[in-house]
Amino acid sequence: MAENLKDLGASVAQALQATPEYQALQAAFTTMKADADTYKLFQDFQMLQMNLQQKQMSGQDLSDDELKHAQELATQVGAKPAIKDLMAKEKDVNQILNDLNSTITKPIQNIYRG
Repeated sequence: MAENLKDLGASVAQALQATPEYQALQAAFTTMKADADTYKLFQDFQMLQMNLQQKQMSGQDLSDDELKHAQELATQVGAKPAIKDLMAKEKDVNQILNDLNSTITKPIQNIYRG
């Protein structure tokens, strides 16, 4: 049974890659990555987000300097059209994934709703 679900998952992954939303995300990433400065800023922002999340998850407070740096970097990221476009395309793909997740987990939700 679990093997069938893995096969279905692989099929869903292929179907996702065929969607216009996924293809637009891929194109936006390629465009953003073509500008070395923008790509470096994007990578720095991702790394900062990951580090701050890890600190929060481990119960550590974020310093004022860390928060200020995060806000400054977020402002820089928001000023880059290629990154803004990438984030918009990512949002579209995430909507597909959220809808899919809702469909998949509905039977579990029904169990708990009685």
